[in-house]
Amino acid sequence: MRHLSSWQLLVLLLATVAAGAQDKDSIPTGQTPAQPETLSPGLTVTGSTPSAEPPLPKLPPDQFTDCYSTHNNSGDSIDYIAMTLCEAQLAADKRLVLQKCFNRDGKNLPPVVIQACTETLDHEIFIGSDRFYVYVNRAEAYGLAGDRQHALEDYNQAVKLAPHNAKLYFNRGVFYLAQPDVDAAKRDFDTALSLNPKLVPALLQRAKIHRTQEDFSGALADYSEAIRLEPKTAAVWSDRGYVCLIQHHYESAIDDEGEAIRLDPKLARAYFFRGAALKELGDSAKARADLVTALRLDPSLARYITSANSNPTGSSPP
Repeated sequence: MRHLSSWQLLVLLLATVAAGAQDKDSIPTGQTPAQPETLSPGLTVTGSTPSAEPPLPKLPPDQFTDCYSTHNNSGDSIDYIAMTLCEAQLAADKRLVLQKCFNRDGKNLPPVVIQACTETLDHEIFIGSDRFYVYVNRAEAYGLAGDRQHALEDYNQAVKLAPHNAKLYFNRGVFYLAQPDVDAAKRDFDTALSLNPKLVPALLQRAKIHRTQEDFSGALADYSEAIRLEPKTAAVWSDRGYVCLIQHHYESAIDDEGEAIRLDPKLARAYFFRGAALKELGDSAKARADLVTALRLDPSLARYITSANSNPTGSSPP
């Protein structure tokens, strides 16, 4: 049997796929499926790039105003109404700064988040054992702003404050991976999983590293554990199926991609990978049907078909 290098047959299939795409009675249609989102840090929530907004008013450089001292007129005469209003405004300012720092709705621009988190730290608005959250949020904002040095410093400070928090190592690992510093990222994912073996995002990131380093047994182990913990995530089944495919374990690839399709019938890459495995096993008719479906769901996959012969294992459809 020919092995994966025979993906050149996919190039030959392209012409029949293009022709078969006109057969609307045999091929299901659908919208282009949403691709799996890139793993993001686990302690903050960010959204799409927000529009410009007025900068956060900077707080006093030393400490918040002492309302009692400000409204104590002569030592004996205190303007209690003014003092109460002052304290209410002070509390509102604290809440505003914290909201901007934590950025739960993802609408704040990185400079605003950085300023708010810095004010939070400088004025000790958020103290106690959970102070590391502020550093994580500011680190993420620094990263988005392209300030890698300060981002890393804040991630390191967060880890120092909460050395047993698995998500912090995961967050820093994602940051390292973006640099890219793959070795440092893998160390952090290893540590995160030693602290919390059920942290699926860390398993998936480490599996991708194993796969790119051609440690396929390590990748399969991490994908399998992720599937055991979260068996209803179609993309993970498809990822494991892809590793089986590039190892020439075609039957296993077909099984995994089939389960991915069962869980998400619009996951184009699952049809693509299953089609490749079916062709390797000599079932050209089913392979053609899967490839046609993959292209119907995501026409951009055509570029992988035309380039599969030159680099069959170097990259995978998104």
